Amino acid sequence: MEFGYSDRCADYRGRLLDFMDSHIYPAEEVYAQQMRESGDPHFDPPIIEELKTEAKARGLWNLFHPDPRFGPGLTNSEYAPLAEIMGHSAVLAPEACNCSAPDTGNMEVFSLFGTDEHKEKWLAPLLDGTIRSAFAMTEPGVASSDATNIQLSMEPDGDHWVLNGRKWWTSNALHPNCKVLIVMGKTDPYAAAHAQQSMMVVPIDAPGITVLRNLPVFGYHDREGHAEVLFENVRVPDKDVLAGAGAGFMIGQARLGPGRIHHCMRAIGMAERALELMCARASLRVAFGKPLAAQSNIQDWIAEARIEIEMARLLTLKAAWLMDTVGNKAARTEIAAIKVAAPNMALKIVDRAIQVHGGGGVSDDFPLASMYAHLRALRLADGPDEVHKRTIARQELGRYKKIGAQA
Repeated sequence: MEFGYSDRCADYRGRLLDFMDSHIYPAEEVYAQQMRESGDPHFDPPIIEELKTEAKARGLWNLFHPDPRFGPGLTNSEYAPLAEIMGHSAVLAPEACNCSAPDTGNMEVFSLFGTDEHKEKWLAPLLDGTIRSAFAMTEPGVASSDATNIQLSMEPDGDHWVLNGRKWWTSNALHPNCKVLIVMGKTDPYAAAHAQQSMMVVPIDAPGITVLRNLPVFGYHDREGHAEVLFENVRVPDKDVLAGAGAGFMIGQARLGPGRIHHCMRAIGMAERALELMCARASLRVAFGKPLAAQSNIQDWIAEARIEIEMARLLTLKAAWLMDTVGNKAARTEIAAIKVAAPNMALKIVDRAIQVHGGGGVSDDFPLASMYAHLRALRLADGPDEVHKRTIARQELGRYKKIGAQA
């Protein structure tokens, strides 16, 4: 495993760091002011479009996409350090560079499994950043951590399918530019467990779709929204079934591997920024006659944060390297491990940074409270910790089954 940056990664990393310093960080307060003045939690503030224009001009666009036809064609190992940098300002930087979820995963799905029509109608504008998309999988009525539980029905009717059911946590569905959904549902409840589900492409304004409400995250109404969506006799033509009926689980597995690298590296970026804020605050604030930074427990927190960030980063980079060299399936243990390790590590550091900030830490004067809310939610997104631990444990125990069979 190579620990140094490739020449290509180093180039993009330098350009991205400059973009963060010169445009992203200065735009954070502008963004906050424009959102306050709009009075609409799902408003699309002008500063976002300005940042997107600047990112495009600098060649910092679609950095996530592994296909050189659609972006720079970076490997997972090359993109991971860039995702970490964008995590320092997770509200602005990913969208500014057209690298924000769930669009990244949806673009990869359209690239891999979409028809020529899908690529022209949906992928092209997504790659250009002129529309947004959402991924509708999670449901309120079942334990969606087990995707075989999905109940939204997709019943054949001539050359169409009729969709009925309810989804929630459909992230991005309230973004004003969201135009299309990728929907997972059940086409054959009698097939093998992993062949019952399918994914279909559905315009968000299709007849029968109702966005019922936005779901806040610990009281935060994210700009892109996390929607509860009702499907009532929504008709979808055969041509909009991705990779054929029964391929939903396979598509989901292809979609989630790279996305977890993105999520985890952004979480590491949040942890780095939280550590920066903690160190700055501890150095400036005086309590009981000396700076907080002189307190031994604060020093312990800072030292532990540095150690834990480095460990999580190395594990995540190893997962990225394995995905590049032996593929997602062979890297499944490491992918599961980072999804547990990175959000938990970042959450712990953000929590301690909040403690050092006192009352300011739980306010919106600093980004820490928002970071905490989103990192806590990340322990559920793309599968809860327990599902990933189960994957790791089964891999470990599988070795001993083989040993027992040989004894």
